Amino acid sequence: MTKKNTSNGFATINPATEKTIKKYAYMSNDEAKEAVDRCHEAFLEWKHTSLKERAKIIQAIGKGLKKHKDEFVELMTQEMGKLLKQGEQEIDLCIGICNYTANEGPKLLQDEERELPDGGKGIITYAPIGVIYGIQPWNFPAYQAIRYSIANLMAGNGVLLKHAENVTGSAQLLKRIYEEAGLPKDLFTVLIIDHDQSDTIIKNDKVRGVTLTGSAEAGKHVAKQSAAVLKKTVLELGSNDAYLVLDDADIELAAKTCVTGRIYNNGETCVAAKRFVVVEKVYDAFKEAFVEKMSRRSYGDPTKKETAIGPMAREDLRDTLHEQVLKSVQKGAVVELGGELPSGKGFYYPATILSNVKKGQPAYDEELFGPVASLIKAKDNEDAMRIANDSRFGLGGGIFSKNEKKAIKMAKEHFDTGMVFINSFGLAAPNMPFGGVKDSGYGREHGGFGMKEFVNAKAITIK
Repeated sequence: MTKKNTSNGFATINPATEKTIKKYAYMSNDEAKEAVDRCHEAFLEWKHTSLKERAKIIQAIGKGLKKHKDEFVELMTQEMGKLLKQGEQEIDLCIGICNYTANEGPKLLQDEERELPDGGKGIITYAPIGVIYGIQPWNFPAYQAIRYSIANLMAGNGVLLKHAENVTGSAQLLKRIYEEAGLPKDLFTVLIIDHDQSDTIIKNDKVRGVTLTGSAEAGKHVAKQSAAVLKKTVLELGSNDAYLVLDDADIELAAKTCVTGRIYNNGETCVAAKRFVVVEKVYDAFKEAFVEKMSRRSYGDPTKKETAIGPMAREDLRDTLHEQVLKSVQKGAVVELGGELPSGKGFYYPATILSNVKKGQPAYDEELFGPVASLIKAKDNEDAMRIANDSRFGLGGGIFSKNEKKAIKMAKEHFDTGMVFINSFGLAAPNMPFGGVKDSGYGREHGGFGMKEFVNAKAITIK
């Protein structure tokens, strides 16, 4: 977490021990402006670098991540409480993104030729547009920054990163890895700034696009600020993803997978399983298995192998989560497991299950960013899908059914989300698009889509 010390800086805090890790000073307004200028100057050179050369450096970044893997994993655990084994998985995913981008980028971004109806020839070239500003959260300190920066570097853009304050060390380590791999100095720039300064960066003429991962409210603010100066945005926002357990589901598989989907990354994942919509026919069987398996997942020191749930990243986040649980109970939800605020050092919260979750409760309507599961009973499969889509969010979701063909049809034709996982739980894959709809944002990353979000698809016509 972070602790504000003065108006000029902050300290990062280990959420497991509550001890200070490091203190940082905010950049002055002039320093932030000069950093943007330097990134822009680096971009003017980088945009002329061939796709092949860009890919070579991105491949080297992947190797650098492997080299610094242990260091990065340990730092993420210190800064935001991630389990060590899940930090290793995060770095592996980042290496995969680098490899995919380096291999596929030159093909996806190469010029295209088209014959014109009147006999002329057309060329489409994907030209980089300039400096792209990324505002990123703390829950995946390496991945969130890698996800947008690698795609934009491949596209030929410059990249600014305003990372969450509590993972500032991770941002700086990433910059070091990038430059060790041969990326030109200042092409990837870390800005240590506050929210007011961030709004000024959006308005800077040298910034050509803005991407944010965060809450829906943060997305609205950034979209408004960007629209006022006619800059494109990509927004990956929160969600309360529904996982449907249909009447023909494998209950053992569903329960086991849903536990993982809820507590992964200490429950602090935008595309985590959060609402569990279970058809009445199998509700009791699933509930029994779900509660039993969740009860075995204890919280504790994130550096120990046996720990299933680490601390929440900040004390205020834990307080907000507990308040949502209490409000849901006041409105009729029933605590099946957990739900009590622990005492002692560290910002821990136990694995918690709420049943009798109804519309009007935070557990139904809002995103619970922590290890709290909302159990909802549906009349039948059709009602389960209705409940799943009865949300202002639409990032991901899941379907458990032994009839794969039926599940695919439901996913394609009815699930109003950007991603659907069938008989599984997943986070992201380098070759599949990532993003949502409704209040979960817009735009896509991964799968080649992110490389073309901030380019000028320029049409050149030859007669």
